[in-house]
Amino acid sequence: MDNSHKCSSTTMDVSLRELRDRVDEFARVRGWDQYHSPRNLLLALVGEVGELSEIFQWKGEVDRGLPNWSDADKEHLEEELSDVLLYLVRLADVCGLDLGHAALTKITKNARKYPVNNSS
Repeated sequence: MDNSHKCSSTTMDVSLRELRDRVDEFARVRGWDQYHSPRNLLLALVGEVGELSEIFQWKGEVDRGLPNWSDADKEHLEEELSDVLLYLVRLADVCGLDLGHAALTKITKNARKYPVNNSS
């Protein structure tokens, strides 16, 4: 991939469409499309979820914001979360699904399934 897509160190909003297009380009220019079947991508995703789980495996409960984590531990977490996200986006794309739309639909379904309880 060329350097025109380098991210700055500042926070920026990134769309699922941009991630999808970038991952597609990344795989295409390397000739990896042939390996990106739904099954293979799912297995890779499961492997990455396992790596993500290892980070938390022996930590017990972790406070929001990770106040007691080192910068290196946070960076490792960012990398593993990114791997999971990118494989998920790629899997949805290869399956021909609109992940953003599906997620919004699921939130709406969950809101109906689990209505706000106003008695508390």
